[in-house]
Amino acid sequence: MSEQKAQVKRISAAKTMKKIMAEHFHRVDEASRDPGKKVAWCTSVGPAELLQGFGFEVYYPENHAAMLGATRKATDYIPYANAAGYSPDICSYLTADVGAYLQGYTPLQDAYGIQSVPKPDVLVYNTNQCRDVQDWFMWYGRHWNVPCLGIETHRNVGPVSEAHVDSITRQLQHLAEQLEPIAGHKLDMDLFRQSVGLSRRCSELWEQVLLTGSARPSALTFFDGTIHMGPAVVLRGLPVAVEYYQQLLAELQQRVESGEGAIEGERHRLYWEGMPVWGRLRALGELFLSLRTCVVASTYCNSWIFNQLDPDDPFRSMARAYTELFIVRSDPVKEDYIADMCQRYQVDGIVYHDAKTCPNNTNSRYAMPQRLEQRTGKPYLILSGDLNDLRCWSDEQARTSIEAFVEQLEQG
Repeated sequence: MSEQKAQVKRISAAKTMKKIMAEHFHRVDEASRDPGKKVAWCTSVGPAELLQGFGFEVYYPENHAAMLGATRKATDYIPYANAAGYSPDICSYLTADVGAYLQGYTPLQDAYGIQSVPKPDVLVYNTNQCRDVQDWFMWYGRHWNVPCLGIETHRNVGPVSEAHVDSITRQLQHLAEQLEPIAGHKLDMDLFRQSVGLSRRCSELWEQVLLTGSARPSALTFFDGTIHMGPAVVLRGLPVAVEYYQQLLAELQQRVESGEGAIEGERHRLYWEGMPVWGRLRALGELFLSLRTCVVASTYCNSWIFNQLDPDDPFRSMARAYTELFIVRSDPVKEDYIADMCQRYQVDGIVYHDAKTCPNNTNSRYAMPQRLEQRTGKPYLILSGDLNDLRCWSDEQARTSIEAFVEQLEQG
């Protein structure tokens, strides 16, 4: 299939996002060197709102690991973690991040002039993503001799029951008790409720941003979403995230109203299931652009929508929000979700990323693509790769597979 030259549509709000993300990293860096302030590390789908209720500056190492992947540095540092005893088969976020730390490198140096990741006063994880985040945080806990605390979430959850919510609520309340001596004071319930409310509003706005992808033509692509989700991950619970998504949403709604698509001459619409290939975001985005094919939605970007959050019932609503997450659900629930998304976004097919080191975010290994094709009639493509380890990825194979899949869509 011959490529057609197409222009990438820039999002003006990206300038604001770069500014607020830089401010976030500098704020955490400064707090880590200020004896009067406390820093908490948190998993990306962890209890950030609770930490903000204690006044911690919150740092997210998964975001840092994604930066290693996006700058194509991850593969250089993974072997150092492997040499320290961490298998090449486990999460390449973990191995890239630990390996880079062992070698004294962080992409924050190049991006913001920050020389090191911030030393935490406490590390707080939630296993709703996987057990790897627990092992990852425990490595740093041992290295720095600081407390490592966590929430143990249910797995393979069908309908979320009150018993599920009860158990996580109790864990969150116990976590709050454990954090008191580290913070040096009790939880500020007003600040906690405020953070939960802001996080809810951030989620609502982020969902509306992503829903502009349901327009024809789509106002944004999955590749745009992976970049602009940054504030929803590291700044949720803070006013700045709400302000940012108000700006971004206004810009994208203007695109919808004027009929301007993210991809000029959009011919095909796809759904992306699984992790991004961080080191190939630009290349993949440009390939789909050249094929006039828009990846309009994804499970991944929608993972930071927590509309269950309620500032009037902060502990229990957090427990529900972080338990209803896609990644912890049973296959029937996941299939219902993807089928609904395919209908909502009017997609022509599904791309599954089989990420070698991320089985928890890979849903192509147990016949789900085949079941969903039979159910929805949507053809599928499986790309073998990884989120960070580019040794698992073949540019040539991916290009050939994607071009053939789009040809299949054109033939109808």
